[in-house]
Amino acid sequence: MEDERRFTRRSLLQGAGAAIVAASLPTRARKAAESDSPVMSELSAYMSQAQGRALPGNVIEKAKHHVLDTFAAMISGAELPPGRAAIQFARAYGGEKVSTIVGSNILSGPIEAALANGVLAHADETDDSWPSGWHPGCNVMPAALATGERFGISGMHFLRAAVLGYDIGARMLIALSPGVFDTHKSTHSIGGVFGAAAAAGCAAGLNAQQMRWLLDYTAQQSSGIAAWSRDTDHIEKGFAFGGMPARSGVTSALLVHSGWTGVDDILSGDDNFLLANAPHGDAKALIDKLGERYEIIPTSIKKWTVGSPIQAPLDALEIMLKRRPFEADQVREVIVRMDPRTSVVNNREMPDICIQHMIAVMLIDKTVTFRSAHDKPRMKDPTILQHRAKVRLEPGADRPLVVVALADGTRLSEDVRAVLGTLNNPMTRDQVVAKSRDLMTPVLGASDCMKLIERILNLENMKSVRELRPLLQRT
Repeated sequence: MEDERRFTRRSLLQGAGAAIVAASLPTRARKAAESDSPVMSELSAYMSQAQGRALPGNVIEKAKHHVLDTFAAMISGAELPPGRAAIQFARAYGGEKVSTIVGSNILSGPIEAALANGVLAHADETDDSWPSGWHPGCNVMPAALATGERFGISGMHFLRAAVLGYDIGARMLIALSPGVFDTHKSTHSIGGVFGAAAAAGCAAGLNAQQMRWLLDYTAQQSSGIAAWSRDTDHIEKGFAFGGMPARSGVTSALLVHSGWTGVDDILSGDDNFLLANAPHGDAKALIDKLGERYEIIPTSIKKWTVGSPIQAPLDALEIMLKRRPFEADQVREVIVRMDPRTSVVNNREMPDICIQHMIAVMLIDKTVTFRSAHDKPRMKDPTILQHRAKVRLEPGADRPLVVVALADGTRLSEDVRAVLGTLNNPMTRDQVVAKSRDLMTPVLGASDCMKLIERILNLENMKSVRELRPLLQRT
């Protein structure tokens, strides 16, 4: 309680300092509003109003699914090497006891918490995926949680911050396309840092002028190269996808909230962000159907805790096995229509992003679990290797997606166009709960797991996100 009182007094002093700085610049603020490009004016106004804007019922429900899915990824990630590394970093680094490090008993400053929780959320391939090159949950949710705890925001405010993060991160990638997708840059990091910053800025209650500066500091921190694909331990990938963008987004929000000023419109004028990253990009995409099209709706929640390109083949095999059961020893060959030259899941070193390995596991076990998807020693098992050698990736757009040739000459095939968890085949609430329960129960225990699920599914009625802390942590 004493720590809480000290923190409150310090917050008031910091807030007063920020107010003094803002009050000293009224002329500049008015000039900025007059000189901003129409895109920046509309974008910053929308972002500043998001904390109080009503959301459609289906968006609120979908947002709660993604909060639950991401927290489940953080909690299960605490048991994996990247998650253990993140917790070890947070424990060694220390910092002010403000924000929760999930899956531990550690509290830290918001910036460090965002970094650690981002890595936890992408400690493997459990987290959600936007259809075009970005994992939003692992950066947006940690940023919203860390900043939300700092300011004691309500559960509804948290949901609005998260939804805004998905909207801004996705639209930034659309605005930069196709140019940024043809470079060696990491779209996951770029979408992530703008999504995290928008969520953190909303949680911090920034006004329109401050949102302009938030975007400026975020543009300066936008980083990440696609070399993460060469990481064999998933630790750098967890940093590039989750920890780094979450940390940088929170940093932008807290810098501006403390009174820092910057460039009023980083999207136009000399040396602007678009010129530096995608000269032929379209800034108008940043405001396209804001408030009408919510990017959290098409974002996928994975059934299988493996890389996104492996989802459909596993769905196909599951359907085949239910329709016409067969044993692994009966299989002569498995053909997957996926170009081996470009596939990011082709013969990888990590089990959960190696399609040949995961298909071999599916053939033997008849399913894939979180545990089996992360059993790295099993990659050397002679039986697995025997069946893994049967898997062949075949380029081309021919259908069906998966063909299984049996030793007796039978050929089975299955096409999956709408993977479970995607826009055209979304998971139900019960399916998301079942997945999350399977991930969290081994870490939290059955009782605490169900308490956390119930609180998240009632998040819009929560007075403060700080109420989640005892359910997210373990001693």
